Amino acid sequence: MSEAPPDYGRLAAVGPYFALDAATGPAQAPPPGFRPLREFYAPGPDGPLARRVREVARRLGTAEPRVAASILHLGLAARFCSVGLGAAVLLGEVPDLGPERAWVRVPEQGPIDLWLPYSPPPEPAAPADRAPLADRVRRTVVEGQLADLAAAVRSVVPLSEGLLRGNAASALAGALRMLDAHAPHVPPARALVAELLDRPPLAGTGTLTGTPTGAAFRRTSCCLYYRVGPQAGVCGDCCFTRPPGVRRTGPADVRRPGPGQRSSVAASRFGSAIVK
Repeated sequence: MSEAPPDYGRLAAVGPYFALDAATGPAQAPPPGFRPLREFYAPGPDGPLARRVREVARRLGTAEPRVAASILHLGLAARFCSVGLGAAVLLGEVPDLGPERAWVRVPEQGPIDLWLPYSPPPEPAAPADRAPLADRVRRTVVEGQLADLAAAVRSVVPLSEGLLRGNAASALAGALRMLDAHAPHVPPARALVAELLDRPPLAGTGTLTGTPTGAAFRRTSCCLYYRVGPQAGVCGDCCFTRPPGVRRTGPADVRRPGPGQRSSVAASRFGSAIVK
């Protein structure tokens, strides 16, 4: 007998970055405004992704396309990591959000909406045939969705692979922090993220540590947000303690919440950066 379809509605309780809508029947069409993810990723200067980068640059007030592209990439990576990690931890499943399957809608404000067409529930696999959860997340999310996203962004604006891997790791650690705060599954979630960060392609992107109040992450790269302007500062998980070229102005450096921390940046700054 087939298993029941995953209850993706449970993910939204963690936060808007975790939400995923899915069709419940084969004849169900996507809600209004959704388009295939492959269309959003279409290359070229007039494609949706290139236009989005220009809009992000305008909203951030930067003349550097690579800064806007990195910020946009980070916000989208946070979305995929949140859904993938949340579904893995809470449901034991890893949804396929690849460009040939997922549909997206860009709302007026906040993170992109994600929708999946109907797929029949899979036949239950024997325990010996079921791949470990970390392997499924790495294959589907890290080597699949995030690799597709990085390739799409790089087709619009050249960015280093190291920066994009750092963004991916930061987004993954941020999703873990949200689960730390809102879901009673901290030990498996932390172990899962630690394993993903310890294996290629994310190995070497940063250091994940546990604290009494949650997980902490320090990346080995920079998302370039500090280049938006003097008011931007550096993020809480940045490799820098202060913006490069800026002298220390006090007895200690003050970090802003990092893009992977999700507390204010991903929910507001990065969320608002990818709106219409």
